[in-house]
Amino acid sequence: MEFARSWFKRFKSKEKAKSSKNKDTTGHGKVVSKTLTTEKVPSNVTKQRVAAAKQYIEDHYKKHMKSLQERKERCNILEKKLADADVSEEEQNNLLKYLEKKETEYMHIQRHKMGADDFEPLTMIGKGAFGEVRICREKATGHVYAMKKLKKSEMLRRCQVEHVKAERNLLAEVNSNCIVKLYCSFQDEEYLYLIMEYLPGGDMMTLLMRKDTLTEDEARFYIGETVLAIESIHKHNYIHRYIDAYSTVGNPDYIAPEVLLKKGYGMECDWWSLGAIMYEMLVGYPPFYSDDPMSTCRKIVNWRTHLQFPEEAKLSPEAKDLISKLLCNVDQRLGTKGADEIKAHSWFKGIEWDKLYQMKAAFIPEVNDELDTQNFEKLEEGDNQIETSTRAGPWRKMLSSKDVNFVGYTYKNFEIVNDDQLPGIGIVFHPL
Repeated sequence: MEFARSWFKRFKSKEKAKSSKNKDTTGHGKVVSKTLTTEKVPSNVTKQRVAAAKQYIEDHYKKHMKSLQERKERCNILEKKLADADVSEEEQNNLLKYLEKKETEYMHIQRHKMGADDFEPLTMIGKGAFGEVRICREKATGHVYAMKKLKKSEMLRRCQVEHVKAERNLLAEVNSNCIVKLYCSFQDEEYLYLIMEYLPGGDMMTLLMRKDTLTEDEARFYIGETVLAIESIHKHNYIHRYIDAYSTVGNPDYIAPEVLLKKGYGMECDWWSLGAIMYEMLVGYPPFYSDDPMSTCRKIVNWRTHLQFPEEAKLSPEAKDLISKLLCNVDQRLGTKGADEIKAHSWFKGIEWDKLYQMKAAFIPEVNDELDTQNFEKLEEGDNQIETSTRAGPWRKMLSSKDVNFVGYTYKNFEIVNDDQLPGIGIVFHPL
């Protein structure tokens, strides 16, 4: 913080010095302007650094003022609750002291900058075009999490900066059973990190690899959960675009044609992806599968010719109808008017949407302990190298300042990491 502030001031001082050099005061007290043809204009990289430093400082003070206001509000709420409760003056003083203690602890947590050194990386459970996912253990608490690690240079080279920022923002904003919980995010000079809850039951990719296909009853449960997940992110005005069974970027099998054609798209593109996932669950492979990505993209764009249902899959008429109404032209696609259109389809008959997460899961995974990874594909440690490019490119200069492109990425979910309850009268203490 001090470095950013001092660097910003130095830059402003240099600009002021340059300005004064361009002026000369005559003996008559008049200021005559001199144009220096050799004056250097700040480069785009310098401007980016200044903008980043300015944004960092502004964000810091906004958060600080918000924190002070929230602290005052918490104190007022507690005092009101104590006034309304049958609590002695001594107990009131004790509870106020307890609140002060928790506020101090909260401030210590807030000031602590999380980093990769705070976690012990363990088994790798996933990898993609930009990085990897491992289970990890927080050294201070022993808690187990999933750590997603993304290489900054690849984010820049493949123009995925906004996408990864949106992912972080979505995880930070949405509090839903459908979406994995984010505990914190941070960065260093080379990588971005997301620390999330670890769900040892595995992922859909591994389940499909082991079972090949699902029954319609099994698929109905998981597609139903996916509908709720997509609905929750749409309510927060986010579009995923790359929903798939493998949770990797770069696989075109599930991407809607309007996204590939780059002619503009809306939330409807996520319902296309849902249809592609449902097809794979029931048939055993994606609807437009091909040996190379370009052929897959051509098939998706020409979906009218290539969408077929193999007889051996024995899909019900309702299943075929739902898939056909998802894998279709955007104007006719189910879900255009909201998730309720999909929920009302006959294939979901009997589903109690508000009780879906209380239902017994279609597949009950075996989990032996908190570090169990048997429900994920086994990955060799030699395969965890993140692809990088040795070619020169503009992203090289952009990396000269680690925060320029990723300002504001750092985050802590204090409601998760520091929930507590005031003793005696059942008042829950939420720092944020």
